[in-house]
Amino acid sequence: MDKSFFVYIMASRKDGVLYTGVTSNLPKRVWEHRNKIVSGFTARYGVGRLVWIEPHENAESAIRRERQIEKWRRAWKVELIEKDNPAWADLFDSLNE
Repeated sequence: MDKSFFVYIMASRKDGVLYTGVTSNLPKRVWEHRNKIVSGFTARYGVGRLVWIEPHENAESAIRRERQIEKWRRAWKVELIEKDNPAWADLFDSLNE
């Protein structure tokens, strides 16, 4: 992936708890969530499956998009995920391809 910033959605399982985040180092950040490196929401609710990714050119647009998605209804987030990832497959392994 050649973009510098990413908005992402992680889930505990298909149709499970959702978490929306933004980062400049997606593989590292997802690894931290999966391994519960930082205590908080994702560690508490077992959110470790990367289900949606959107690359951005800069931090400002990524942060703006993350805040937009965070305000969405759950159904809209599910629709966004299922548009590109209907099985809710974990996309983590595809990050290093």
